[in-house]
Parts: sequence; structure tokens; C-alpha cells
Amino acid sequence: MRKEKNYSLFENVFVLGGTSEIANEICISLAKRGTKRIHLVSRDKIKTKLFIDKLNNLFDLEISTEELDLLSYNLETIPKVGFFDLYIIAAGYLGNNNLANHDQIEALKIAKINYFSLLPWINAILTKDRINKPGSIWILSSVAGDKGRPSNYHYGAAKAALTIFSEGLLHRCIGKPFNVRIIKAGFIYTSMTIGKAPKALCASKESIAKNLLKNPFKEGIEYLPWWWFIIMKLIALLPKSFISKL
Repeated sequence: MRKEKNYSLFENVFVLGGTSEIANEICISLAKRGTKRIHLVSRDKIKTKLFIDKLNNLFDLEISTEELDLLSYNLETIPKVGFFDLYIIAAGYLGNNNLANHDQIEALKIAKINYFSLLPWINAILTKDRINKPGSIWILSSVAGDKGRPSNYHYGAAKAALTIFSEGLLHRCIGKPFNVRIIKAGFIYTSMTIGKAPKALCASKESIAKNLLKNPFKEGIEYLPWWWFIIMKLIALLPKSFISKL
């Protein structure tokens, strides 16, 4: 049976990618709506502390942290993830596609941070016991995984893999009280995209968080902002000669 749709039920939130600007905005929005505890898993201690200070200035929250470098993470290690109402998977790395074309280290870095190193954590969350209890996971993927383009196919391939994997989880949880939500994000105005994406096509972090919280218990695949669904359908119709310039 599904949980009653009430924001306050997200009292405990787990964030993998605790310094993600999008995840930070989501956390702020959740705290405004009753979240009491947030656990941040991240690599950058300084950025994490700055965000914690911001949260502490705004809200009365219980905040815990966990240091993790996804690049050096041992894939044989099984992570331990506690019980939370909402899990946000927001870690990511755009990388340098031109460098990755001839540098194996950069190519593997993009693949590992955006996909391979996330798998043990997602698997540790979606255990048989956990998916049989009410809860939600929001997995931030990307529209880049919809179509291979010369400018970012290393990143796109990793995000495509994450999307397909997450879609399998979605189908696994059908009929269960646990919700799987896959967000195919378009360009969002963050430090990661400045100078790399047309500003006119970039949505704000605030608008993304607002859209997610309109229906917090939504499940399935969604494009944010919504008009990226139309853009990607149009791109799919473009001739190869045009796509080769993107």
C-alpha cells in the first residue's frame, strides 16, 4: 500500500553526492517541508562544511556526513546504508570528452563516477527488505544518455547505463511500497555547466527542486525541465550529418 502523500514523511534523507548543487537545493526545499535529518556522502570536505553551515543557519536539522571518493572507491567493498525515507543519487562528473578520446584515465573516470561506482551504493539501498517498506529513491540521470553526440558521448554512455539500470530497478519495484524515480535532467545552470551549455536552455536549480517536490512520491522516468522530452525527440529525428556537429 502506498504511503499517504505528505512531505513530512521524508523526515530522513540520504544524499550520495552531497556537494551536488542540485542535491543541495533539493535538501533546502525538503528541509522547508519538514525533513529533520540529512546524511551527506561526499568527497569535498570544504564544500560539505559550507553547505552544512548554510543548513544550520536556516533550519534545525540533524546532519551527518560520510567521506567518499567515488574515483578511488573499491568496488569490492559493500557499503552500508541505513534506513532513510528518501535516497537521492546525485553524484556525477561531466569530464572532458576530448581528453577522454585518447586518455584512458579520463574515460574511465567519467564511467566510474557516473555509473560503476554508484552501483554498489544503489544495490545496498534497494535490498529485498528495504523495497518491501515505504520509501523513495531519486536517481539523477541525464538527457545526454538518450543520444550519442560527439561532444559528450563518454558522459552520455555512462548516464545511459545508469538510466537502463535504474529502469530495471523501477520494474523490480512495481507493486512494492518503494518508489523509484529516474530524472533525466537537461541543462541546469550550475558550476559544472557554465560555459558548456547555452544559458537560454539552462534551468535553474530552484526550478528543478520545485518540480520534483510538486509530486514527491512520483515514480518512473521523467524529463526535467519537461520540454527536454520534446527536444530529445526532435534530436532523434535529425540527420547524422547534423548530429555530428552537436
